[in-house]
Amino acid sequence: MSETPPPLSLSPAPRHRTRIKICGITRVEDAQAAASSGADAIGLVFYPPSPRNVSVAQARDIAFSLPPFVSVVALFVNAAPDLVEEVIDQIRPALLQFHGDETPQDCTRYRHPYIRAARMREGLDLLDFASRFSTSHALVLDTDQPGYGGGGEVFDWSRIPANVALPLVLSGGLHAANVTHAIRQVRPWAVDVSSGVEASKGIKSAQRIAEFITAVRAADL
Repeated sequence: MSETPPPLSLSPAPRHRTRIKICGITRVEDAQAAASSGADAIGLVFYPPSPRNVSVAQARDIAFSLPPFVSVVALFVNAAPDLVEEVIDQIRPALLQFHGDETPQDCTRYRHPYIRAARMREGLDLLDFASRFSTSHALVLDTDQPGYGGGGEVFDWSRIPANVALPLVLSGGLHAANVTHAIRQVRPWAVDVSSGVEASKGIKSAQRIAEFITAVRAADL
């Protein structure tokens, strides 16, 4: 007579680890500080009006300084296709991020993985937005303000529907003092910070980056 096998031991489901993107990197040392503190990705901005704009040559130096498994995200705002194609060719970013008025066709024309920013203005139907950009790898939820991000202002997180079909990247006014609460309320796939870890516009603080990442990890406990 065969023995009855012991019952399966079911381990508790692992907690989600919130991914972290440090955006608006303009210097090699800031990229390395982000990587050393545990960031999953850095964002490089290709939008000349922004104080965080970088040239393709700057971006190449920054991207090539990163250790393995830290991703590069290239951010564009209504950019000319030639610029996007040059960045793809020269930088090889893991993702493109479209932060302007790009249509679904604008985003998919490069045949490259992308994420789409949704500016959380009054009246935005996020479920419809997610449906229109269904090929996006995620939605970046940002505050609706002049300058396309980086302004340090939060939006009302309670306006985010619970059943959005795409992973959510929470952005807009995040910093070490509010990101733990933000994650516990929204439970996003990732968080995205720029001005909240800066010493001045476009210049990151290694200490603030480390404090931000520590606060994110506290939310995951």
